Amino acid sequence: MDEKKANRYPGNDPVGARRRELLSPESKFKRLREISDNDLVLLLGHRNPGEEYGSAHPPLDELEQKDDPIADLIEPSAGARAGDRIKYLQMTDSVYYSPSAPTFRGRMYHVRYPGIDTIVYSGRQLMETRERDLELYTRELMETELFDAARTSMRAITVHGSSLRLDENGLMFDARRRTRYDPETGEVSYVKNQMAIPMDRAVNLGKPMDEEELISISVRYGGASIPYRDAKELWKLTGKILEQHVVGGFNPTKIERR
Repeated sequence: MDEKKANRYPGNDPVGARRRELLSPESKFKRLREISDNDLVLLLGHRNPGEEYGSAHPPLDELEQKDDPIADLIEPSAGARAGDRIKYLQMTDSVYYSPSAPTFRGRMYHVRYPGIDTIVYSGRQLMETRERDLELYTRELMETELFDAARTSMRAITVHGSSLRLDENGLMFDARRRTRYDPETGEVSYVKNQMAIPMDRAVNLGKPMDEEELISISVRYGGASIPYRDAKELWKLTGKILEQHVVGGFNPTKIERR
């Protein structure tokens, strides 16, 4: 490991390395599919293809702003500069070796995507940000290896299914049936947007990854992946954090300071 680079996660095993990769803003992810601008807008469901972005306020360049030292330090995103309204994306990841997981999505979003607000649930991850920024971030999240057509899903409502067994085609359960599997081509298409509203046309996301590839990029310990007991550095670090919480709560002078 390069000692000059920030170490954002412990462990030298494949799972630890993958978690570090997700948490690095410099990471480049393999592109698996291409989604057109109109199809991306259809999937999100916040506006119609070709429709202008809605505004929450005038563009920043047209506003008279008071002196603000923070504004001088932080470059506004394209959506914030344009005054876009706030919109959202919600994703869920199957526990059966989806390329990501809600907890790591939240951390990855914070280090990779400026101007977002996010919240982690047990089986899903919500991200809110300016509308044109949302479309930019969603493109990376859905066109690359971060998204598997069978075990990752865009769901704004009725999200449950991440911990249920996969169906006969290897797809995650969806009570709203947003996707359709073609047995002849082995490809998955969205027929409803994230709000489960039927779309004018299906959006093809291609074939799911095979099991071996999913396990090789998994962020999950256990099962067919790396056993938790083998994550020595992770156990050592979490044990140290727990010990310092307990000891520090009793007597702050007794914990290690750096």
